[in-house]
Amino acid sequence: MSAGFTHETVLLNEAVAALSVKPNGVYIDGTFGRGGHSAEILKKLEKKGRLLLIDQDPEAIVAAHQLYADDERVKIWRGSFRHIPQALSDVGLAERVDGVLLDLGVSSPQLDDASRGFSFAKEGDLDMRMNPDVGESAAEWLQHAPAKEIADVLWQYGEERLSRRIASAIVMDRVETPFTTTLQLAEMIARVIPKREKNKHPATRSFQAIRIHINQELASLIECLEAASEYLSIDARLVVISFHSLEDRLVKRFMRKHSRPVKLPKGLPVMPDETKKPMLRLLSKAIKASESEVKRNPRSRSAVMRVAERQV
Repeated sequence: MSAGFTHETVLLNEAVAALSVKPNGVYIDGTFGRGGHSAEILKKLEKKGRLLLIDQDPEAIVAAHQLYADDERVKIWRGSFRHIPQALSDVGLAERVDGVLLDLGVSSPQLDDASRGFSFAKEGDLDMRMNPDVGESAAEWLQHAPAKEIADVLWQYGEERLSRRIASAIVMDRVETPFTTTLQLAEMIARVIPKREKNKHPATRSFQAIRIHINQELASLIECLEAASEYLSIDARLVVISFHSLEDRLVKRFMRKHSRPVKLPKGLPVMPDETKKPMLRLLSKAIKASESEVKRNPRSRSAVMRVAERQV
């Protein structure tokens, strides 16, 4: 972990309890981050238990190796959680797992490290890639994307009402001075937005939207949920913590879709063996951080956790 950067894991005890860890089970932490959840999972795993740590951030992978390189129970794989099947194959783990945990969004060290480009409050390169070795940076995308594409991203992923105005200003300003730093972009957005939301920086929605687009976060989440569910053993748990309404909506819809009975044609006789249980069973309503946790860690205020169990 980079010096000076800390991370307080959100819904730590609740998430690990929801996994219902078996001492000799196989688990996946699909978003290792700085390992708060993983450390608690490992406390419950015995010698034959296994934990696969996945992260696409190189600094998170360095932290994982520093902590667990000598732990035989731990496998470490760098890449996107959308590639769970490949990760399991590469590290030689069983085809089925007993639980998958996803803690979505950007981590505190990523936000606090200005050089990563996630924060509109600190000067840094306008990058925003969780994996800086893959794809184009935010600066590169903003330099060539058409105004309509930029506006669509700001509206769809940030629900920014002034998306067209901001996009037009970006396209106009970049002709003479390309956007290369976080404060350069943040200050321009603040300049073109006349009305301010109380206690919210004018660039909040735009930075969030650009980050989601650059990292293909929603597409990756959908792919990950499909793959994770297929690899769950019977009675295994899928635990997802999201921090954004779009992410939570996707998780909610996915879990509901796969927890409802199959619709059968009306008016036709149906034999008992033709009715199948849905793949998942919902275990609880949405779980949010307690008042004490939000007070201690303000970033937990938007966290929503959903849990499902595979039953067929």
